[in-house]
Amino acid sequence: MSVAWNERKDAACPRGVGIATDVYASHAQGTELFDENGKRYIDFAGGIGVLNVGHRHPRVEAAVVDQARRFMHSCYQVLPYKEYITLAERLNAMVPGDFPKKTVFFTTGVEAVENAIKIARAATGRPAIISFNGAFHGRTMMGLALTGKVAPYKIGFGSLPGDVYRAPFPADGTGAAVADTMAAIQDLFRYDVEASRVAAIIIEPVQGEGGFYPAPVSLMRQLRALCDAHGILLIADEIQCGVGRTGTMFAMEHFGVAADITTVAKSLAGGMPLSGVVGRASVMDAPAPGGLGSTYAGAPLAIAAAHAVLDVFEKEALLEHGNLLARTMRQRLARAQERHTEITDVRGLGPMIAMEFSDEHGKPSAALAQALRMEALDAGLILLTCGSYGNAIRFLFPLNTPVGIFNEALDILDTALANVLRREHTA
Repeated sequence: MSVAWNERKDAACPRGVGIATDVYASHAQGTELFDENGKRYIDFAGGIGVLNVGHRHPRVEAAVVDQARRFMHSCYQVLPYKEYITLAERLNAMVPGDFPKKTVFFTTGVEAVENAIKIARAATGRPAIISFNGAFHGRTMMGLALTGKVAPYKIGFGSLPGDVYRAPFPADGTGAAVADTMAAIQDLFRYDVEASRVAAIIIEPVQGEGGFYPAPVSLMRQLRALCDAHGILLIADEIQCGVGRTGTMFAMEHFGVAADITTVAKSLAGGMPLSGVVGRASVMDAPAPGGLGSTYAGAPLAIAAAHAVLDVFEKEALLEHGNLLARTMRQRLARAQERHTEITDVRGLGPMIAMEFSDEHGKPSAALAQALRMEALDAGLILLTCGSYGNAIRFLFPLNTPVGIFNEALDILDTALANVLRREHTA
C-alpha cells in the first residue's frame, strides 16, 4: 500500500519536500507509532524534536479537545484570549534571565527567528546579524541567510538577505577552538562590519541540524560579555534544544548567562504548531503596534496544548525521567563505541544525544549513518541523521518513554549497528 501512496505523493507533491521514510503514519501513543499496515515503530525522531512529551499525551489531547469545544480561532490581534496572556506569563517566568520579560507567539520556529531579528533591529536601530557555521535557523529567506549550511537548504534559491555575517562554531569544544571563534568575530569587526552596526548575535546553545554540538560554556560567557561591551543583543535559538531537551527546561540554564531574546517552538505545544519569542521587556516593546503578529499566531488550540505541556513538566517529573534515560543511553552508546571503531563520537547535552560515524580512513561517513537509520527503521525504530556531513544519528526520544520500551529501542539499535558494520566489513 505504501508503494501506491508513494506514487500518488510523487504525482501530487513537489520533490523539494524531502521525505525521510516511506512509513505512512496511522496512529500513535506515547513513544509508539503504527503504520497503515499495523506495523509498530518506536519513535526516536519525534517529528524532528517536537514530541518531548510523546504522541497524544492525555493532558495535551484533553486540553486541545476542550479548547476546540469552546472556540478554535478568533485571531489574537482581533479578539484576544486570556490563555495567550497566561502562557506568556509562564514563559516569562521560566526562560533564563533575571529581568522583566515579554513574550509574543507565532506558528513556526523560523517565524520566531524572523521576528526575533525584526525585534533586535527595531530595538538597536542596527541592521547586521552574526550567526555561526553549521547553524540551522529555518527555511525562509532570512532563515536561510542565517543558516550555516548550503546543501540542501540554499541550493537554487538565489540571493539571500544581506547584512548577515558568519563565524566558525567551536564544534570540538576546546579552549583553542573558542579562542578561534572569538578571534573570528573580532576579524568580522575589523574587516567586514563594525560592531556598532551589529544588532544581534544568534546562536543555538546546542546546534541541532548542525550535529548536536553543545556550545562550550566559555564561548557563551564570552559572547555575553562581547555583546554587553558593544550594545549587541544575544539571541538564543532554543527551538530544538529547548523545552526539556537538554535535561533542563531551557538549554541556556547550563551556561550561567542569559540571552536577551530566546526563540522557542517544536516541543512547546506537544505537536500543535506554536512558536514564541521571549525577551527583555524593553527590547520586546521596540516594534510599533502592528509590527508583530500573524493571522494564526498563538492559535487557541496550540496555546491550550502548550499550557498542558508545561503542566506535564511540572507534575510528571519529566526532566528527571529524561535525564535517567539519557544516562542509560550514554552507557549503552559508550559500550558500542568500545566495540565499533566507526563510532568516532558520542556527544550532546542531557537527553539531546548524537552518535557520529567515520569510515576506515577517519573521514565522516554519511553512508554508515544512513545505513544504520534504514536498518533500524526496518526493525521498527525511527531515527534521524544530522550534522554538516550527515554522518551523525540524533536521538529525539520522548522524555517520558517507559524504561522497557527504551531498552527495547536500544536493543534494536545494537542489533542494527552490528548488522550494518558486519556488512561493511565483508563488502
